[in-house]
Amino acid sequence: MEHKDKVKAILFIRPDADFILSGDDLQWLDDTQVQPTDAEIAAGLVAYKAAQKTETKAQATAKAAILDRIGLTADELKTILG
Repeated sequence: MEHKDKVKAILFIRPDADFILSGDDLQWLDDTQVQPTDAEIAAGLVAYKAAQKTETKAQATAKAAILDRIGLTADELKTILG
């Protein structure tokens, strides 16, 4: 797992956690949240990626609805905004 992905996974399952990740060495500094296991971090990354996919899809749906409501296509909007 890449460093940035591990950080995203940890913050997804333990929001606002206080920790240091150096390579694969996780130093847990948070007094209010329990340090996640490697299995929890791996599952957290899967959940994070799924949440990102859902959010991206929702944004695309909302954008399409707005364009439909104002009667423009995405290409027409790009042309207008230049």
